[in-house]
Amino acid sequence: MSELKDYVDLKADELKLRTTQGLSVATGRLVAALLLVGLLVIVLALLAVVLIQWIAQWTGSLAVSSSIVCGVFLLVLVVLFLLRKRLFRDTFVRLFIQIFYGDGKA
Repeated sequence: MSELKDYVDLKADELKLRTTQGLSVATGRLVAALLLVGLLVIVLALLAVVLIQWIAQWTGSLAVSSSIVCGVFLLVLVVLFLLRKRLFRDTFVRLFIQIFYGDGKA
């Protein structure tokens, strides 16, 4: 009976270690992704300002150039919304399956 208790304790410890490893990898990837998204937002904002100024030289109006850049961003947003399942949900499901049930090389 003592061997069975030891076996169950070892399996419980293994489960705790695998869960801790999976959560630490997932947290690390989440933090890295958030940093990258933050940098991407800054770059896109600066790019938008540059594009607005550049297009304003052609059109002669900041309002028109701002509307053009806003339209481009809205178009990108619509495309991302339409492809959200393929781009985001399926990707994250595969990522978490790999982290929690993979071969341990995460």
